[in-house]
Amino acid sequence: MKTADFDYFLPEELIAVRPLEKRDSSRLLVLHRDGNVEHKIFSDLPSLLNAGDMLILNNSKVFPARLRGHKPSGGRLEILLVSETAPGLWDILAREKYTGDLRISENLTVHISGGKKACFENHSDLMNIIWKEGEMPLPHYIKRLPDETDKERYQTVYAEVEGSIAAPTAGLHFTKDLLDSLASRSIFVRTVTLHVGVGTFRPVRAVDLKDHRMQEESFEINSNLVSEIEQVKKAGNRIIAVGTTTTRVLEGYLSGKCRTTHLNGCIGGSTDIFIHEGYRFHAVDSLITNFHLPCSTPLMLTAALSGREKLLNAYKTAIAEGYRFFSYGDAMLVL
Repeated sequence: MKTADFDYFLPEELIAVRPLEKRDSSRLLVLHRDGNVEHKIFSDLPSLLNAGDMLILNNSKVFPARLRGHKPSGGRLEILLVSETAPGLWDILAREKYTGDLRISENLTVHISGGKKACFENHSDLMNIIWKEGEMPLPHYIKRLPDETDKERYQTVYAEVEGSIAAPTAGLHFTKDLLDSLASRSIFVRTVTLHVGVGTFRPVRAVDLKDHRMQEESFEINSNLVSEIEQVKKAGNRIIAVGTTTTRVLEGYLSGKCRTTHLNGCIGGSTDIFIHEGYRFHAVDSLITNFHLPCSTPLMLTAALSGREKLLNAYKTAIAEGYRFFSYGDAMLVL
């Protein structure tokens, strides 16, 4: 299958630049397996699930990984912190191969090596300083600067484990009241952790999907969750993954496409699983997700569950109906 098979045209005015005031007031397009589409509101979700179903969320927390600073020459440089490889030492992304000091603020200076590494000398209180000085790493298609409101809204209400450089955006529509409503209907709610890195949103440059390789992303899953999933499915109920990152945790682990360690009742590891059409799902029956970029790996994953033609037809319907797209946009339920 070709990457170009997942292309589509999106009018720029449908890209959501800011979230709606109320999280669960987003629209929800329900795509059934026969290709039929329903139009709902996200707060309708409890009525679409059954008692005994299990909803699984990614509880990774986004940190303000975008830093702007000045070189000794006075020039400006923006860096994106990707992952901490040792105390105070980070892999980064930058627009130039700069080597030298970068002054972020009076309290924070960092040494950059080749535009790829960043070394913070005083790292004992580093994350607190980053939360003060950094900006939320909004995607490039949101054409505005981040502000303080993004530190709350580009974050799920159930985020717990810090480590992502992009939000697991399918979860942005949930409120605590909605989660309580789901639990009150005997719908199981569980969490996993996958820290979203550059692999999730890196463009697919290969002509053929078989030639694309995902970058590894780290995850954690409770050891008991696997047996709980088995019990739910044995009872004839469904596993609903909230987001493509949650899906990659579950399918990466259950398909064996991962590296793992076991510690204190948790399974930790990393996965580079690339899910596209032809993949046989081991756990996930349904998916809550946002509308994704053309030719992107999250779009390909969604198509693996729904079927490519049905998904792209649903996207055409969403565009015609004026749905809001991408991170701060509306949602879809593949049922």
